Amino acid sequence: MRELSEYINNDFKPFSSTELVGVIQDFFADSTFSHFPVLDNGVYLGCISAVDAETFESEKTTHDYRYALEGFFVRTSMIWLDVLEVFARNNANLVPILDENNTYIGYYEITDVIKFLNETPFLKETGGIIVVEKTANDYSMSQIAQIVESNNGKLLGIFVSAATAEKVQITIKTTLGGINEIIQTFRRYNYDIISEHHEDHYLNNLKERSEYLDKYLNI
Repeated sequence: MRELSEYINNDFKPFSSTELVGVIQDFFADSTFSHFPVLDNGVYLGCISAVDAETFESEKTTHDYRYALEGFFVRTSMIWLDVLEVFARNNANLVPILDENNTYIGYYEITDVIKFLNETPFLKETGGIIVVEKTANDYSMSQIAQIVESNNGKLLGIFVSAATAEKVQITIKTTLGGINEIIQTFRRYNYDIISEHHEDHYLNNLKERSEYLDKYLNI
């Protein structure tokens, strides 16, 4: 599997603090970037937003709008999940990358990070997805892993996909085989099954009984 650092991009050079806003407006008009980095003598100042750039006066420079620059960035050492969080938190499709000395070295594009994610076992490997729900105070990641593995399943990934003060939803990806046994064990431990499964014999039996009852009542 490739390293995330292999996706560092330098196809376009960052703007300087003396760049005319009109040039930046033309750049955004011809690209799909939500933001782009601005440097001052090699020092990263922040990102200028495409939305903000539209409202600026074209004859001024980025230095005149330095107050509007957004200072988000990622480090070369950050794992993909932290990088993805920076994308999401800033509603950006591009994030600048700085090394440990705060030197600008390039940027990540969201499309490249998605390509990277597609190579992870969670997305690439064949398996089954189960979404379970339980009260926020009662769920346990170690218990979830134990339920899967005690039914001869292997975890490919697990994360909290939704949460409120009362309840938490957990998305689980496991190797195929034994899905029904895993689902029934979750129920025995008072987890609600949110996802639908053809292998779910419990629900299939309920459906068959319901259809039989409807037929009987309609005689």
